[in-house]
Amino acid sequence: MRVPDLDLDLLRGFVTVAERGGFTAAGSALGLTQSAISLKVKRLEEILGKRVLDRGGRGVALTRDGETLLAYARRILALNDEAVRRMVAPPVAGRLRLGVADHFIPRNLAPVLARFTQTYPEVRLEVEVGRSHELRAAMAEGALDLVLGKRRDGETEGRPIFTETIVWVAAPGWEAPADRPLPVAMLPQGCMLRDRALAALARAGIAFDLLYTSASLLGVAAAAQAGFAATVLGRTGLPPGLEEVPGLPACGTAEMCLFGDAEGRSALVDPLIGFIRESLAAPRAGV
Repeated sequence: MRVPDLDLDLLRGFVTVAERGGFTAAGSALGLTQSAISLKVKRLEEILGKRVLDRGGRGVALTRDGETLLAYARRILALNDEAVRRMVAPPVAGRLRLGVADHFIPRNLAPVLARFTQTYPEVRLEVEVGRSHELRAAMAEGALDLVLGKRRDGETEGRPIFTETIVWVAAPGWEAPADRPLPVAMLPQGCMLRDRALAALARAGIAFDLLYTSASLLGVAAAAQAGFAATVLGRTGLPPGLEEVPGLPACGTAEMCLFGDAEGRSALVDPLIGFIRESLAAPRAGV
């Protein structure tokens, strides 16, 4: 049996529907009608012999096969776009001042930046790491061009890049003490993860003791790695020496977005987003 080739145009339509949340929004983004986008997805499903979207009364949702396909589709499209730019696009040069929330640092940032600078050696990439709201304030003052950071609850600004689950973590084998309040390590006030975590504990009626505060996420992670306290992090960025703690209240998800004039810098932004998504899809060592 011959394995069919996947059409890039069909994959791009599917990915856009998944990212924009519907056929109409995807059609608007791609300059096509809603019916044209629907036909693309239908043709893709025929090729695969599987349904990738559930078309319900409240919009569309990815099926389990659709979730699997989405990760592959993003990688295929990112590699295609990178190859096309490298072969036919004029050399990209200039300066890009990028702010990156330290929430994204532990395992994702270094390989993304290394690949970007290798692909675009004429671009001077300047990176500032910090807290999302502080970086966005710096961007508003003209000190940064773009910021990769968390979008707060109810906010609509920014271009969504990925969504991750916020989880409680601690050193391997760590257990919450039964005879005293839960020891926690957190970032300072103003951090969305801190607000979510402490609110979740309060709703669950779990007493806590805020024993460690650091302006650096790596500092908070270090306190947890040492077994001093539990903390919350995004599941995609867990550094070594930390594992999820069962039994503590769920803290929901966080949406990582790109803030700033992404459209005006699309020649750099699109491949950067592609590299980020590929990094997230890559398996971790030892996993």
